Amino acid sequence: MLEKAKIDRINELSKKKEAGTLTADEKVEQEKLRKEYIKSFRTHMKGTIENTTIIDPKGNDVTPHKIKQMRKNKK
Repeated sequence: MLEKAKIDRINELSKKKEAGTLTADEKVEQEKLRKEYIKSFRTHMKGTIENTTIIDPKGNDVTPHKIKQMRKNKK
């Protein structure tokens, strides 16, 4: 995940934006940090989904074919 310092900076810039004191340079920095955060989030979420197996109450693997295919392509 993203470093704590960067997340803190995102939150700080968000508060400044709400207060109406965000400069043009800070706006650019905020957008850059947000994109980096979203990229990191998506990467971690994809990893979580790829490593999840779904089992029905009868004990059968009902993991969607698309996820199984993603795992196969990863190897």
